[in-house]
Amino acid sequence: MHVPLIAWIILTVVIIGILTFDFFGHVRKDHFPSMKESAIWTCIYIGIALSAGVVIGLTLGWDLGAQYFAGWVTEWSLSLDNLFVFVIIIAGFSVPREIQQKVIAVGITLALIFRLVFILLGSALIENFSWIFYIFGAFLLFTAYKQVREGVGADEDEAEDSEEYEDNGFVKLVRRMLPVTPNFVGHKYLHRHEGKLHITPLLLVVIAVGSADVMFAVDSIPAIFGLTNEAFIVFAANAFALMGLRQLYFLIEGLMERLVFLHFGLAVILGFIGVKLLIHALATNELWFINSGLPFENLPEPTIPFSLGFIVVTLALTAVTSLIATRHKAKKAQKAQQAAGETSEVEAAEA
Repeated sequence: MHVPLIAWIILTVVIIGILTFDFFGHVRKDHFPSMKESAIWTCIYIGIALSAGVVIGLTLGWDLGAQYFAGWVTEWSLSLDNLFVFVIIIAGFSVPREIQQKVIAVGITLALIFRLVFILLGSALIENFSWIFYIFGAFLLFTAYKQVREGVGADEDEAEDSEEYEDNGFVKLVRRMLPVTPNFVGHKYLHRHEGKLHITPLLLVVIAVGSADVMFAVDSIPAIFGLTNEAFIVFAANAFALMGLRQLYFLIEGLMERLVFLHFGLAVILGFIGVKLLIHALATNELWFINSGLPFENLPEPTIPFSLGFIVVTLALTAVTSLIATRHKAKKAQKAQQAAGETSEVEAAEA
């Protein structure tokens, strides 16, 4: 279905309006959001995202509406992985708590712009080269495998090493080319220091967050193209998933360590969409060396409602099993601590 230009205009106006309200209503205030404030605004942004899906369904048809919901849930779940990286980056730069939300907000805005470019490029590739589905599918299966490896992960030493931030290539390049002030200078991105214009760590951390999210887009964009080929739906799902990420960061910052099975849940979702893409690639095959260039008929390709249900159930199981596992681990550690305390008391009494 061809989405009319007016839909793109309305979506753009809504996104700009929300971002403007976010910046002038929240980000300009130097404060660290409380759990209550973060929870309220997370619910508001989820409500906005769900309302957008209803509007899309009522105006453009429920086929696109269902694609939007499946895409938004997928992007929202994959964005949870972004939060782990955000925590590491912000801790690595020692960002003052009162300006952390500004860092995330500006980084997400940059990511939205970069993702739009990726989406339009991906849409053009799909429209002209159907074999790109083979590449997307294989890439998602490889990404799912990497998620499993991270989940099985490694020993505690490797886990500790993974939590230490290291500048990515782009940030290293910026550091080499431009002088950087030793400390943050309020909300300034540029500052004259010792008679010379410097960039501040605030600009560096914003670049780090934005460029890190671009790397995540390499995974998430092919994933959502496995659910819909419509660039408008892909961008809308990405935009509404990303815009609530700032509030979600402060809501689950202290809870993320409890999502011990997140990597496995994401691996299942990515693997499912990867297989779905490969099935679609076979059903629309044009490569001469596969089935003599003819598409495979009657392949059981999962429907959008089935895909949406599968993704939601996977996320729910991931959250529930993670919370049960962490609670069991906490109780076990508490019992061990109590046993150790009782042992030390007995030894003290005997002495």
